[in-house]
Amino acid sequence: MYNYIRGKLDEATPAYAVIDCGGVGYLLEITINTYSQIKDLDEVKLLVHEIVREDAHLLFGFYAEAERDMFRLLIGVNGVGAATARLMLSSLTVEELTRAIADQDVKRVQKVKGIGAKTAQRILLELRDKVDPFAVPSLDGAASGLSSNNKNTEEALSALVMLGFPKAASEKVVSKVAEANPGASVEDIIKLTLAHGI
Repeated sequence: MYNYIRGKLDEATPAYAVIDCGGVGYLLEITINTYSQIKDLDEVKLLVHEIVREDAHLLFGFYAEAERDMFRLLIGVNGVGAATARLMLSSLTVEELTRAIADQDVKRVQKVKGIGAKTAQRILLELRDKVDPFAVPSLDGAASGLSSNNKNTEEALSALVMLGFPKAASEKVVSKVAEANPGASVEDIIKLTLAHGI
């Protein structure tokens, strides 16, 4: 079981990061929030959650302990898998999700793509006694935009496709979001697109 991986950040996208550790490149699936924290770094330390399946060993990387803890809580909910938990933590910060759970805000959770009313209610019900809304440190998710908004739009679209969203539908929403928010960073475009719905 891996606890963390520290090394040179070889590659970073909004969907995954590759860390070179002693000449071995570890591919870790990450959230948009983690990407915001690491994208400009040379050396990184990501906390790891490993999932072993018959056909794959998957590594999920997190910049903050609170995010990994929330991921683990989410995948413990019946009907919520690792992909859904990662998407939730890409659409909402840990702080936002914790507040939604504490307030039992079904509508807020339902805004995440693929989360229906029953799943949202189950998440809120099962996690309401497991989170403390006052104990969550705020992640500084504010990230500076890249030099070209067109480049940001392309990267955002690429990340959404890697996350499993259809390219044609994603392209339409990403274009609208980028047009309405000139100068938005890659992660902001992705978050706004996810909030808008694909």
